[in-house]
Amino acid sequence: METSEQEADIILINTCAFIDDAKEQSINETLRLARLKSSSPSKRLVLFGCLGQRYKGQLATELPEVDLIEGINGEEQIVAFFKGPSGPTIKGSPQGPKEVTPKEPTHYAYLKIADGCNRRCTFCVIPSIKGRFKSVPKGPLLQEATRLIDSGARELILIGQDITEYGRDGLGYGLVDLLREMVALEGDFYIRLLYLNPTGITNQLLELMATERKIIHYIDVPLQHSEERILRLMGRQGTKKEYIRLIRNIRRIMPDIALRTTFIVGFPSETEEEFQSLLDFVGEIGFDRLGAFRYSREDGTTAARLKGQIPKAVKDRRYDALMGLQAEISYQKNLELVGRTFDVLVDEVDAQSIIGRIYSQAPDIDGATIIDLRNSDTKGQKVRTGDRIRVKITGAYEYDLLGEFTV
Repeated sequence: METSEQEADIILINTCAFIDDAKEQSINETLRLARLKSSSPSKRLVLFGCLGQRYKGQLATELPEVDLIEGINGEEQIVAFFKGPSGPTIKGSPQGPKEVTPKEPTHYAYLKIADGCNRRCTFCVIPSIKGRFKSVPKGPLLQEATRLIDSGARELILIGQDITEYGRDGLGYGLVDLLREMVALEGDFYIRLLYLNPTGITNQLLELMATERKIIHYIDVPLQHSEERILRLMGRQGTKKEYIRLIRNIRRIMPDIALRTTFIVGFPSETEEEFQSLLDFVGEIGFDRLGAFRYSREDGTTAARLKGQIPKAVKDRRYDALMGLQAEISYQKNLELVGRTFDVLVDEVDAQSIIGRIYSQAPDIDGATIIDLRNSDTKGQKVRTGDRIRVKITGAYEYDLLGEFTV
């Protein structure tokens, strides 16, 4: 049973400081909850995560309503604050998953296999917040994966700042080795891979994905831009030609692969010609999923000191143009799925509809597949969250799909 903010004695705010929008959202949520706390002085308000890591001293001065501010590894300090020195502590270390009370079983779960980053992208604050890349040893990961599967997880989503780097910090094994052991675990589950740096994707990984049924044919490969001058200013490796060769190779090995990427628009000194070339690249490749960010000038980054900072109005226009193009591409790709049948993982069920996802739809970031129960024959089947059902695609929107039950 969930507890409302009004009823809770302790409110924890997990924050992000990656870009200005995330920082603003974190601060606004903190201020909103601080107003709630002012009407109930017994409540305790705790802010933690990346914002606390980066601006702890400043936040302590500007947000006196917050009772405790901690960074990204502040679990033990938070528990000690509430329990006192003689109370229980959270066992473990940043090297492995924390031993916390399990959450309510869920049908999908995120499993962080590494943290931090050794790359030095000039726009990014993650290395200064998270530190150097550090893999979680496979022993604790396999234990945590087993616990999640036993708790009802049907989809394990492996995440990290760049999971292609997994194990390269001295473990003696890599991502492919981890995946081979993970797919051997007992249970009815699938694995989704997020955040793969384009220069770290190997044929060995692709061939394992192509042959192992438990690994979803979905890759999130953030490219950030297509033009070499901008890529060099960003501190990114790779070129447009190399990206095209990589994508062709991925699609050759897995013709049904769903490719997701992200781009940054309005990076300092990006010209109209370079932005148009980015649009041309997106149109040529036809990504299944695409996200975009307006460049955010972050304190302490190399890019913040670059000349040619782009006005907000220009960044907004370029963002709208890119996302408008992707909406057209996504709609056409969704239309191509009409008439086909897929397994759908059910996320939500109510009296009128079922909302789920086919393999090419990751939770929270992609569209959904919707079954209208008012016009669909369930054939007496009782559907629950976490079930997999067979669905025939009957309609398409820009990002969502419509479907109906099939045998």
